[in-house]
Amino acid sequence: MIEIIKALSDETRIRIVNLLLHRELCVCDIEGILCITQSNASRHLTKLKTSGIITHDKKAQWVFYQISEDFRRDHNLLIQYLKEQTFKNVQYKNDAEKLKNYAVTCLT
Repeated sequence: MIEIIKALSDETRIRIVNLLLHRELCVCDIEGILCITQSNASRHLTKLKTSGIITHDKKAQWVFYQISEDFRRDHNLLIQYLKEQTFKNVQYKNDAEKLKNYAVTCLT
């Protein structure tokens, strides 16, 4: 429990979780959407992964991050709370909108 709360005590990590609640992403997607460096994104992803909030899958040369199925199952109320709170916050809503536009841009 302490590791999860510590992991969620940083705004950038909450922003990453907010994005990953929508869909899996590679580190370059997270960098682009949040306008952070690769090293900064990797540092935050490592903390989220260590806490058990996220997992990753390697597909060819890319590593894709997603919310852990164990975390979803064991902490459903926390996920619902995060979804409700991020929906109320302008920054998180902007990030989700960027994600939607980013996905559309990548498909064209």
